[in-house]
Amino acid sequence: MSGPMSLEPGGAEQDTLAIRLAGPRPPRRRPRWALDDTTLAIRLPRQGPDEEAVSELAAELADRIGPAVHPYEVAALLEAEGLSASLINERYGHPNLFSLASALYERVPRTFPEPAPAADPWRPDTLRCLLRGVLFALPGLAYLLTAPLWNAGGYAPALIVAGLVSWAWGQALGHRAHLRMTTGRREAGRTLLLGAPVGAGVATAVAALPADGGPVTLVAAAQSAYLAAAGVLLVLGRERLLLAALSPLLTGAAVLPWWEPGPALRAGLPLLALLATLGITGWVLRGALTVPAVTDATRPRLLWSLPYGLFGLAAGVLVLLEGREEPYAVIVLTLSMGPAEWLLYRYRGLSVAALRATATPAGFLLRSAGVLGLCLFAYLAPLLPAALLTGADPAALLPLAAVLWTALLLQAFGAAWSSAGICLAAAGAAGSVALFHLPPGDALALPLACGAAALCLAACALWLLGRPAPHA
Repeated sequence: MSGPMSLEPGGAEQDTLAIRLAGPRPPRRRPRWALDDTTLAIRLPRQGPDEEAVSELAAELADRIGPAVHPYEVAALLEAEGLSASLINERYGHPNLFSLASALYERVPRTFPEPAPAADPWRPDTLRCLLRGVLFALPGLAYLLTAPLWNAGGYAPALIVAGLVSWAWGQALGHRAHLRMTTGRREAGRTLLLGAPVGAGVATAVAALPADGGPVTLVAAAQSAYLAAAGVLLVLGRERLLLAALSPLLTGAAVLPWWEPGPALRAGLPLLALLATLGITGWVLRGALTVPAVTDATRPRLLWSLPYGLFGLAAGVLVLLEGREEPYAVIVLTLSMGPAEWLLYRYRGLSVAALRATATPAGFLLRSAGVLGLCLFAYLAPLLPAALLTGADPAALLPLAAVLWTALLLQAFGAAWSSAGICLAAAGAAGSVALFHLPPGDALALPLACGAAALCLAACALWLLGRPAPHA
């Protein structure tokens, strides 16, 4: 290194590191980070950021910078793009990553695109809901087939009492089984295996009191056994099997307009349907009990299912009072339970959509009131022509239907005590008027009681379900 260094072209400088000042930039044909390959350029310090380069980067990343709510999100994006600190300083003239991120955040307007619509978590199974409504009404064909074989006036009290007890017991047992279903199918099956026979036995024992132990007790026992078995199949989701078991009733009822089957078939077809239902129920329960048990499973309290049983009793009394005056109205109500269940699912789906579409509690309350009114209208509107066709009084049928649907809605959200209490009060008031012949009389007592109960239930529904928390 003590000798002179030649700077002639092609001389020794080709073997050394050359340092030169950067000249004006040529038109860019390559990315800015592609520096000169032949020499290491040291540029003079730039006065401030390169606005042109920053604008180009902002335009390139605008679709991902626009939704950002803070410059730190832009900084994370730049890091993901692989921009190092030296690259940011040399190419864009910013001292660090956060300075460039802030500049990009301020340069790009905020855009908040709507997320893609999510699938409705409460989309109902239309076919299943309609099938359940039909299954609620099909057992009535047994009474149609056996009508000439028994005295309706003498047997009715025992069958009505047994039906009310079975209805109340079935509602409570169904709720408890659904609670156990969250633990496991085996646990739900054990609950149904123990509870269904006990409910049938209690209903038969209660029916024996007005029957004085006569032959009608056997009919009440058959009715109670069917209701218990059908409740098990419905809870476990085996509606199609229950429909198959009731096929003898369908066959017998279909030939009645053209052929007299005789006493043997009139009694045999309902008995065959009952035996088929019991056999299928036993097979389904056996399958549920083969599922492995869940260890350390907690048992829900019996008190939790009590209001559901009380609601079943109150609903049965209200329907009975309506059936005393308008028997065909009971058939209309029974068939409407399928669409009622479908609308319960739709209410929950529409409420979730309203929750996503509103930004304030007041706005959600208004939307929730609209959803409630829409579902009630959709349920009650078809009942009006059905009532007129069957000769039933719409003034009594529609308020009763509104009470049943709104109470079921509250129960679906866990508000069982309020719905049970209101329905019990309505049933007690209307029943007292009918039993003791009090004013304003049977014709007005049920519509007034059901109308007042429907208003109270609607107010409870708006107060409870008009807030976002139950739907979140």
